[in-house]
Amino acid sequence: MSALRALYRFLQAEGRAAANPAALIEPPRPTRRLPTAVSASDVDRMLDAVDVRTPSGLRDRALFEMIYSCGLRVSEAVALQVTSLHPEQGFVTVSGKGGRQRLMPLMGAALDWLQRYLRDGRPALASNAGEAALFLNRSGRRLTRAGMWKRFQDAAARAGIPGKLHALRHSFATHLLAGGADLRSVQELLGHVDIATTQIYTHLDAADLRAAHRRHHPRD
Repeated sequence: MSALRALYRFLQAEGRAAANPAALIEPPRPTRRLPTAVSASDVDRMLDAVDVRTPSGLRDRALFEMIYSCGLRVSEAVALQVTSLHPEQGFVTVSGKGGRQRLMPLMGAALDWLQRYLRDGRPALASNAGEAALFLNRSGRRLTRAGMWKRFQDAAARAGIPGKLHALRHSFATHLLAGGADLRSVQELLGHVDIATTQIYTHLDAADLRAAHRRHHPRD
């Protein structure tokens, strides 16, 4: 389409065409890829594959539990500080895109593993007393995005489940909607400015419904 429009603009400039018919044709809309979600049982298998007998393992379990339970972006998890946590009130302050902050509920398994990490894991990793980051690497510095990705890939491989770390955020949204949460609430929890960004998860759920229909309906 771009080549045709450019051709007719040239022909018009040369006086060989009176109009540009290509300008009247709407270009095809690019297909939007659906995010990849992981089933709740596979999420459990991935998390259970983390070896929590070491300080790094406790960190990984707490990190992945938080990403899944709070729907965090990897960049948001990296940016968390110890002061971002408010366990007594049951929430964590998350800094999202554009510096926008939101309060996320922090409870259940995520809170339990986080408290174990703060008690038994982080002190063993914190060689630098002045480091304010919540999740630390072996050098006592802030865990990087690359470090998070690597640790998750290791856990996913041990569980025998292919998946990327960001799939935990997609699974968070998908499982909430499947459980009956309304779209507006999920938008707030994900930190989306435009609800249209959140609506893609309803398409994912619809795809699951179509697949179930094909599998089980007697006329399919």
